[in-house]
Amino acid sequence: MDDHLIGWLTSLDEDRLARVLANRPDAIAAPWPRRLDALAQRLTDTFAVMEVMRGLPLPPLELLQACLVIGGRPTEDELARFLGVSASAVIPWLDHLYDHAVAWPGRDGRITVAEAVARWWTAPCGLGEPLGAYLDSWKLSTDALRRMCRVLDLSPHGGRRQVIARITALLGDCERLGSLLDDAPDGTLGMLDDFAWDGPVRSVNGNRFITPGTPEKWALDRGLLFRTQWDLAEMPREVALALRGPDYRGPFTPYPPDLATAESDADAVEHAMCLAAPHVLDRATALLENVDKTPLPLLKNGGVGVREIKRLARETGCAEDETRLLLEVCAVARLIAIDEEAGGLTPAGRYDAWRLEEAPMRLRVLLAAWWRMERSSLRRVDGRHPAALGDDPAGETIARIRWALFAALAEIPEGRSFATLPELVQRVHWRAPLLDRELLDGCAAAVLEEARLLGLVACDALTGLGRALAPLAGVAGDESRECVPEVEHDPALAKAATHAMASARRTALFGADLTAVVTGPPSVELAALLDRAADRESQGSASVWRFSPASVRRALDGGDTADTLIADLSEAGTLPQPLTYLIRDVARRHGEVTVSSVGCIVQGSDPTLLAEIAAHRKLAKLGLRLLAPTVLAGAAPAAATLAALREAGYAPVPVDDTGEITIRREPQGGRLILLPGGRVAELEPPGPLLEPPPDPREHARRLLVSGGPVAAAAQPRQTWAVIGRMATRLPAAQQSLLGFVVDRDVRAMITLADGVTATVSHGELRSGVLDAWCEEAGDYLEFPLNEIASVTADC
Repeated sequence: MDDHLIGWLTSLDEDRLARVLANRPDAIAAPWPRRLDALAQRLTDTFAVMEVMRGLPLPPLELLQACLVIGGRPTEDELARFLGVSASAVIPWLDHLYDHAVAWPGRDGRITVAEAVARWWTAPCGLGEPLGAYLDSWKLSTDALRRMCRVLDLSPHGGRRQVIARITALLGDCERLGSLLDDAPDGTLGMLDDFAWDGPVRSVNGNRFITPGTPEKWALDRGLLFRTQWDLAEMPREVALALRGPDYRGPFTPYPPDLATAESDADAVEHAMCLAAPHVLDRATALLENVDKTPLPLLKNGGVGVREIKRLARETGCAEDETRLLLEVCAVARLIAIDEEAGGLTPAGRYDAWRLEEAPMRLRVLLAAWWRMERSSLRRVDGRHPAALGDDPAGETIARIRWALFAALAEIPEGRSFATLPELVQRVHWRAPLLDRELLDGCAAAVLEEARLLGLVACDALTGLGRALAPLAGVAGDESRECVPEVEHDPALAKAATHAMASARRTALFGADLTAVVTGPPSVELAALLDRAADRESQGSASVWRFSPASVRRALDGGDTADTLIADLSEAGTLPQPLTYLIRDVARRHGEVTVSSVGCIVQGSDPTLLAEIAAHRKLAKLGLRLLAPTVLAGAAPAAATLAALREAGYAPVPVDDTGEITIRREPQGGRLILLPGGRVAELEPPGPLLEPPPDPREHARRLLVSGGPVAAAAQPRQTWAVIGRMATRLPAAQQSLLGFVVDRDVRAMITLADGVTATVSHGELRSGVLDAWCEEAGDYLEFPLNEIASVTADC
């Protein structure tokens, strides 16, 4: 643990500490730290620091690299000199680092950088390891160091550290190194410059490092290069800096690159959003209904092939890009999933509840899925789209690119739009420089096109939906999460989604030519009604459906009657007489021939016996009816019918499809009952009650009140003795496990003498009680040691 960090945290006032905690919510996540030393341990966690660095813009990252190059604990003035700027230009970005606890100042004015930073950059500013790391390596003996001194005309006498200091002083001095290079073989200076500016690690010809007279051998003997492998060589940091010269300054870009904007019509942007949002929900519903009827097969190596994408687009009336995007969004939202028995993708369990939700909620589920989706549906690789739902090696990086793009777009004022995509990409790179630049260049246009299809971007500007979604990167989650309530139930996004869906048309204009025209985006309910009874001919700003005998018959086959269909259509608009005549005419002929499904067939040679069985009141649940004097049709499966007949006192025997008696196996047979959509679902509650995020100011106040860590750490740790003396109800093994809860933050289940159980961790002992985090209560609670009856491990 870094004492400098604890000292700095102790010196902060409530406002400054709250600012640090607001930028580092990971540090106060439950179970939250109780003292500043525990907070410091969380703030310096390697993975947490690296995650923070991913979200930092370019200037603070350049400062971190400069700190690593300078080494030790530099001051503000040393940083400013290395970067060639004034201290006033450095201080604001240093404060940015302090506010994220990636670096912190000491009382002596020197800056400490978190250890994890050095693990991220092995070559800050393109510079290698310090010279001392090579000279003090076990691979280089003291005799080899003395030989290097003689070659450099330095005294070889003294201890190992003295010899290393002399070599470092020479090779790190620009003038002395320049004098040394005056005697170098031809080609040495060019080779060394390549290492200094395009290194520090480069591929080499190993043979040249053992051949006398070559530039490589000359540089190796003098410590200017070190060969780590036969065909790889590295240049130490001090040597590269000396070669770059005294005028070299580290990179520092305190201001973002220019982003030209153009005037855009805010009303046109919102109008485009109100057209796109109902459309995407309508097409997603059509796609899911299609997959519900016909499982979508997968390729042998995973993913959905181009042929199936084209078929799905043709049958649902979507464009291929829309189909590809919505298919992957629905998969991330867990609305469709792989069904091994069905042999492809089918609706998942969440689909049943999703389709019963209000339209804005359904839209938010899709947007939240796209927001965390770890692939770009419209990105082309080698000139073509990869298989939909296939593995993408870029993975999480694509989601981060999406968030960074939206963050850059959110900085553009409303009523303005970005002028060129390259300038926008430059701004995004400045905001998130650790993102893969090549991937960013390849993804940016595709991500923006996806956002346009979803109603998040229009006219090269964020819509209301996009602006509501942009701040939610911190709670976006990843693809492994089935849902993200923090996004789906975000108040701002919910308001924007309701507004986006408010313009959806719920009425249509029915013409005497048997067409229905919707002048605007149709609501999902209206589109579903018209799709049920008519064929869609066009879509866009106005959509057209055409009724025909075949389309009306399709609605009647689905369970409608002439009266119900006319009533439903009448709620959407006034029906002309030709359409009413068409519906009733088709309904008159509908059902002239019937086809029934039966669960099983009951046959017998005695018509009287079969008539008795059909009239038996106890067998009414079987739904038996006479098809012929010696044939009964039953609605129940054969196994259930067989059991019921035997229970009623009859002696039936099962037969197979050929009519032969089979005793050893139960008869097979069943009845497919088709309800609307094929399943029954329960509507989920309006939205889960989300736990409020931790309040940084409240935690800052609590940490400052709890006092410094020194007093707590000064107490002697007598965990085992205290537990052994006080927790008398526990056997020795359970006493040991309780000790791990205190000393190693192990998670365990404890049971008290009155039967109350609790899952505890992060325990402390004080005054005969265990003060530990209780997961059920979501807080720290005290448990008397003499009341703990059992302790079990909880994995």
